[in-house]
Amino acid sequence: MILMRHGETVFNRVYGATRRDPGVADPALTEVGRAQAAAAARRLAGEDVRRLIASPFTRALETAEIVARHLRIPVTVDARVRERAAFACDVGTCRTALASRWSGLALDQLDEVWWHAAVEGEPALDARCAEFRADIARAADWPHVAVITHWGVIRSLARVSLTNGEAVRFDPTRA
Repeated sequence: MILMRHGETVFNRVYGATRRDPGVADPALTEVGRAQAAAAARRLAGEDVRRLIASPFTRALETAEIVARHLRIPVTVDARVRERAAFACDVGTCRTALASRWSGLALDQLDEVWWHAAVEGEPALDARCAEFRADIARAADWPHVAVITHWGVIRSLARVSLTNGEAVRFDPTRA
């Protein structure tokens, strides 16, 4: 499968320059982030991706929307690939508001408040990622899946650090 980090947000831009949390909850993509998502979609066109899984954070859903439109493939949402709760940007948008904006997505599996209310430790993130990895490894189509997710999830699963819009191939059948 392919793990892809969402496009740039204002949080990424400010935090990258200052190492300070700008205090923006569930930020949307910037214009640069939208361009990164479109470029990633073009790169993924030759990868035989047939299904997208996305985190429920707005930045991941917007990235997935751009990629899915380009590839003409469906998106499913899985809260297990959400970012580790550590900053203001890791406060999400409630399920009903997401459902209003993305009416074509099945979101009924999400709790109304699906993100962590407090800082989530590395062991909790790793356990959540291990559960996701084990489940996706059992899916027959995993070689044709791309996951639009976050820095922390990618680092936990693949042990690499990606910048916004970058992707890495990952074999979930290998622990």
